[in-house]
Amino acid sequence: MGALLRATLEGIGPASADWRRKAGEYLNNLAIPQGSLGDLLVLAEQLAAVKESLKPSVTQKAVVTMAGDHGVVEEGVSAFPQAVTPQMVANFVAGGAAINVLAGVAGARVVVVDMGMASDLDASFGDKVIFRKMGYGTQNIARGPAMTREQAVKSIESGIEIAGHLVREGVELLATGDMGIGNTTPSSAILAALSGRSAREVTGRGTGIGDASLENKIAVIDRALKVNRPDPGDPLDVLAKVGGFEIGGIAGLILGAAYCKTPVIVDGFISSAGALLAKKLAPASLDYMIAAHQSLEFGHRVMLEELELKPLLNLNLRLGEGTGAALAMNIVESAAQVIGRMLTFEDAGVCRRS
Repeated sequence: MGALLRATLEGIGPASADWRRKAGEYLNNLAIPQGSLGDLLVLAEQLAAVKESLKPSVTQKAVVTMAGDHGVVEEGVSAFPQAVTPQMVANFVAGGAAINVLAGVAGARVVVVDMGMASDLDASFGDKVIFRKMGYGTQNIARGPAMTREQAVKSIESGIEIAGHLVREGVELLATGDMGIGNTTPSSAILAALSGRSAREVTGRGTGIGDASLENKIAVIDRALKVNRPDPGDPLDVLAKVGGFEIGGIAGLILGAAYCKTPVIVDGFISSAGALLAKKLAPASLDYMIAAHQSLEFGHRVMLEELELKPLLNLNLRLGEGTGAALAMNIVESAAQVIGRMLTFEDAGVCRRS
């Protein structure tokens, strides 16, 4: 384990129970029927506990979209060719993708990271992309490990570094995103390895493959698990054996957010695979996670159960990029404003119920 990862894990503690209690007491005195804003109040309590304040600010927002390629696409697990990964990254940089539109609505910046695409981006991209390339795509998990253990550690540490940098720049709310053709396959493999469920129980259609291709994808994941035998008690082994560079980066971003006491919105299926790894590495990091939505991807419900997180939205999304997280940002901002700006019965001069 690298020094940065070790120090980060040692530095992650639970969100403040004292501040959560204070927030609960304050929210119970707002000039509304007690509990009438439902889960928004639960979210407000979480933000207060994370920020250790009754006026938690999440105004400065960033979606970090991690990109990486996967050798397992050789097995025919995706409906799209690998060339789409750099093409979509170029679209992110140009501002024309779904994540750009939805992040713009939320007032969030989009940060794009090359964690390990199979090709090099044009030099003109310059400082528009953060380069943390672990390799030119992972190896084919159906035939052997995705990466070395050293690469797994380095991918997580890259995410930690990026989270720390953004928080130091003033970002108050982070969100995860992904881009990588074929990445639902390693995500399903990670879920199967960590949960003990079969590949069939956790594998979906990804980019929209047909029945025959789905059966092939399930068989490929089964083969990957048998060939590599990832150790469910060792999340670094699971990442190295059947994971992806961008999934490691997402796990690191979540750990870095927890270390910096910053809330992080977890997007969909791929991001939740990273969240599972983060939770296994540092259980207290769960206190800082907010589940954006329940993806249409078949195994995402199982992931959310494993994470013990309740999603804010269910819009049948299955795009990735961080789109669900961007949509959830306004809800998180609303929760912060509820506790930060609403008046109590006393302050508003409103009579309590008799």
